[in-house]
Amino acid sequence: MLSGRPVVVKQLPEKLSVEQGRMFFLEVEPYLKSDRPRLVLDCSKVRQLDSAGIQMLLHCLEEAMKRNGDVKLAAVPPAAAQILELTKVDILFEAFDSPAEAVNSFYQFPIHSFEPALQPGYPTPASESAT
Repeated sequence: MLSGRPVVVKQLPEKLSVEQGRMFFLEVEPYLKSDRPRLVLDCSKVRQLDSAGIQMLLHCLEEAMKRNGDVKLAAVPPAAAQILELTKVDILFEAFDSPAEAVNSFYQFPIHSFEPALQPGYPTPASESAT
């Protein structure tokens, strides 16, 4: 079932530092203020990511989550992915190989959200019947 709410895809600038981050946020802010915003950030052109850029990404996510929405990353270059990993920001975002995959993920049921319940130590119907 497809929802009527659009998924917005925005291309991040090559440099994601203080000034560029501020300008980009002003550009996407109207989308983030909608009801249950769904935003995909295409990172394919990002070559420089500093703490201000990371802060802007987190601010986008925060604004979306305030309105029961989400922000997903797509096509994150290896250098930017490494920075996100080192700062532990990578665990806050779902990241996809392409913008199309990220857009499609908004229309799929998130199976991974049930994985913790299936970790060892939790009884499952199969293990309960074996005892």
